[in-house]
Amino acid sequence: MRTPIIAGNWKMYKTMPEAVEACRRLEEMVEDSAAEVVVCAPFTTLSALSALGLAKVKIGAQNMYFAEEGAFTGEVSPLMLTDVGVQYVIIGHSERREIFGETDELVNKKVRAALEHELTPILCVGETLEQRKDGQTETLVDGQIRLAFSGVAPEAAPTVVVAYEPIWAIGTGETATAEQAEEVIATIRATLTQLYGAEIAEAIRIQYGGSVKPANISELMAKPNIDGALVGGASLKPEDFAAIVRY
Repeated sequence: MRTPIIAGNWKMYKTMPEAVEACRRLEEMVEDSAAEVVVCAPFTTLSALSALGLAKVKIGAQNMYFAEEGAFTGEVSPLMLTDVGVQYVIIGHSERREIFGETDELVNKKVRAALEHELTPILCVGETLEQRKDGQTETLVDGQIRLAFSGVAPEAAPTVVVAYEPIWAIGTGETATAEQAEEVIATIRATLTQLYGAEIAEAIRIQYGGSVKPANISELMAKPNIDGALVGGASLKPEDFAAIVRY
């Protein structure tokens, strides 16, 4: 039985005092939830959030570089994340791929570096609207998964959380139907089965992300292959995020 995981991606929002207050309120609202709850906050808030010592809400970063140190101006290493108590890290979000030009090869390096430092990667994959209209969704997502997991040992693979985020549904108000999400996520699990076998593939948790709200979370979570959600805008308000966690 896979434990559901609901993660919030705050993106470039919230100062440190705002982040601390939001996490404290969220902790009170979700402390009795059976789901794993993660907040992926801006780098500037991570140390303060980790220092809160929250029992239920775990802290994650939104990105990292694959090297431990070096002349990489503006980057943050996995060693720096573990140093401040971070446990999770989003890797390969579409905004990183689309805006900052991250390639599948770079994403793979980050996934392997995160695992080496005992961070839980939340690996994002997904297609654009044009790619979906052209019937490329399954081929594209299959390729993203194969490249991202390249060199990942079978014993490490179940540690990775995969997030299917159709790019056309991120921050647009558009949401893939539960059936569309389940179809692609089932394809992802089939690819993982080819790579690692059924037992390992069944142990890997796969989230849906893309305009997730309290109103649509129950329908999404009712699907057999959907193990959680990566939540954007709705995670910024503790009340909304808690309602999603308590689906």
